[in-house]
Amino acid sequence: MSRTQRLFSLMQLLRRHRYPVAGASLAESLGVSLRTLYRDIATLQAQGAHIEGAPGLGYVLKPGFMLPPLMFSEEEIEAIVLGSRWVANRTDGALADAAGNALAKIAAVLPADLRASLEASTLLIGPGDPLPPMTVDLTVIREAIRTERKLHLAYRDEAGKTSERVIWPFALGFFERVRMVVAWCELRDGFRHFRADRIETMTVSAARYPRGRRSLLKAWRETTGRREE
Repeated sequence: MSRTQRLFSLMQLLRRHRYPVAGASLAESLGVSLRTLYRDIATLQAQGAHIEGAPGLGYVLKPGFMLPPLMFSEEEIEAIVLGSRWVANRTDGALADAAGNALAKIAAVLPADLRASLEASTLLIGPGDPLPPMTVDLTVIREAIRTERKLHLAYRDEAGKTSERVIWPFALGFFERVRMVVAWCELRDGFRHFRADRIETMTVSAARYPRGRRSLLKAWRETTGRREE
């Protein structure tokens, strides 16, 4: 592994962790000595990387640093293209456009050989069943999640019965055939999953819900046994 590639790999390792990582663990992952690791960290810090920490305490990368140009392996490029194609085919129009824009930005900064690999990817998304029609805009739901706003719904259950709900949306699940809003339901006083195609009417409240969406997501994962991503 070249030193440039090693520095990039070190950045990638640090990006995966929100909390300090021991130098010994980083060195083992990279297959280098602790002395080399400390030298590499010093090099990245000199280039402007916001790496905090010290020997014996661990290291963490603070947000806001990019290391151009972007370097990807062939498998990483295929994963990016495949993911973007799935988003373009199985989400809403705004996310589909965003996926295409993101892919174009990545292609613009890749070296020529890797750009050719991206453009020539042969991994395809097969056609799926038509998504059920929806009367609500997923863009509005995603904005409510970002701003932590309550939603007032008229919701139709599986039996066709409609009820009024006030929910705290904090996640949106994209499955092959349905779109699911994950939320705290005030009526049921608990976590519930609402199919987007069964929401008949929806109003975004001016009121923010009392718990942060990250706190709700963590509690939901603990309740349902979902692991941290």
